Amino acid sequence: MNPLDPQSETNALVEINRADRWQVCLRLWELAIPCRCDPDQPLKVQVNNATAAVQLWSVVKQLTSSRSELVNWLERCWEDVSS
Repeated sequence: MNPLDPQSETNALVEINRADRWQVCLRLWELAIPCRCDPDQPLKVQVNNATAAVQLWSVVKQLTSSRSELVNWLERCWEDVSS
């Protein structure tokens, strides 16, 4: 687990439901992105670069979007690649 630097100006608060918050936090730890998940508080994430921002967005999207939304998004990506 990477410690969250409380002095960092790149800390972000992510408002997601309690059930998804721990899953997001655990996945971000696996990706070596510092974050903190306190009870009844928003998820705190240290976003130091664009890669971390995209990974945070991706993890949250995977857990909060419906299957059909994810399928549509993936199909649009494939359309852009094949164009």
